[in-house]
This record gives sequence, structure tokens and C-alpha cells, in this order.
Amino acid sequence: MLLTLPEVLTREEVLRARDQLARAGWSDGRITAGHQSARVKRNLQLPDHDPIARELGERILAQLESHPLFLSAALPKVVFPPLFNRYTEGMDFGNHVDNAIRQLPGSAHRIRTDLSATLFLSDPEAYSGGQLIVEDTYGVHEVKLTAGSMVLYPSSSLHRVAPVTEGERLASFFWIQSMVRSDEQRTLLFDLDQSIQRVREGDPDHPSLVQLTACYHNLLRMWSEP
Repeated sequence: MLLTLPEVLTREEVLRARDQLARAGWSDGRITAGHQSARVKRNLQLPDHDPIARELGERILAQLESHPLFLSAALPKVVFPPLFNRYTEGMDFGNHVDNAIRQLPGSAHRIRTDLSATLFLSDPEAYSGGQLIVEDTYGVHEVKLTAGSMVLYPSSSLHRVAPVTEGERLASFFWIQSMVRSDEQRTLLFDLDQSIQRVREGDPDHPSLVQLTACYHNLLRMWSEP
């Protein structure tokens, strides 16, 4: 499932983030790439220990903790601390699949990357090219969102960032280990949850709500790895 989450950050929060990132110390983006990805990765990145990266990452995580669409779609167990990248003219990231396992910075703990997230911080008109291109069984999807919006997609997907031909593309990216490993099962649970929400909005006393909610939680109980 590929899903767009609008307005994860407000306009004010985006502008504040861009102001901080303009003063940050950028490094070669290959610092977090695996051997294969490093061969096709041409961008800049903030080191995970950078204080600006940590502060902005904590702010993003705080917003996601109360974002109903994110919680419903991702069913997060562990979220990797957000990282930040920068593409200027001529930079791109070729076809790759994200590493299956990531070690949490400053920790011996590892997470399984079930979902990948890209939070756009540059306005679409601020740069040319730079689309996130995700390939799945339904075809090829080009993603270029308004600043503050985020896309969520399975980490198993082949994806790339098209070359930036003009301007600057700023984004945050990170991974999620879900309580439900299977993308198909997460998608079914998400669709069921969204249907329950729509029924509740239309008729909060509908007699089917209890039964539908019970089905949702029993499936989650069956499939989850809490």
C-alpha cells in the first residue's frame, strides 16, 4: 500500500525546519547506504548525531504520535529516528530497495524495516525533477508532494529519486517496524479501520459498529507481533 499523509507538519513548522536545515552541516549521503545503494546514491545528508537532525526528528515523531492516518496505516511498533537529505542540481538516487534491518543509532537494538516514509520539506515548485518513484505490483508511481506532507510505502518496493535538474529538494526519510509484518494484512486492517470510521461518522449508533470493531481487533490480535 502506498499512502499519502497530508499536513504532517504545518506550514509554520516546515518554514522553521527549512531555516534550521539551511544552517546545518551536510555530509555525503552514502553514510547510511548499503554497499549496493552507495553505488547509485548521489545526495547530501545530515549525520544522525547532528543536533539539528535530532531536534527536527523528535518534532516529526511527536506529530506522528497523534496522526490518526499514520497510526491506522502503519500500526507502528518502532520508528527509526528521522534522517534528512538534500538534493541539488544533478543529484539523484538510483533504483534500490531499503535495507531489511537497521540498527537504531546509539543502541544495540535493530528494527525490521516494514515501511519507508518520505516527508517532503521543499515546495514542489522550488525544484525541478526530484520525484520519488516507487515501483510495485500495480505499476510505477511518481510522488512529489506539498511541503509538510508525507508518503508511506512498503520498504520492499523498488524505488528511486529522479535527478534534480534545478533548485533544491529537502526531505526527511525514515523507516517503521510495524506490529503487523505483512503489507497485505496491514492493508486489510487499514481498509477495515477506515470503513469503521466512516460508519461511525455517519451513524455513531449503528448496530454493526460493535461487530466490525470486534472483527478489526480480533484480526489485529491474530496478526500482530506486539
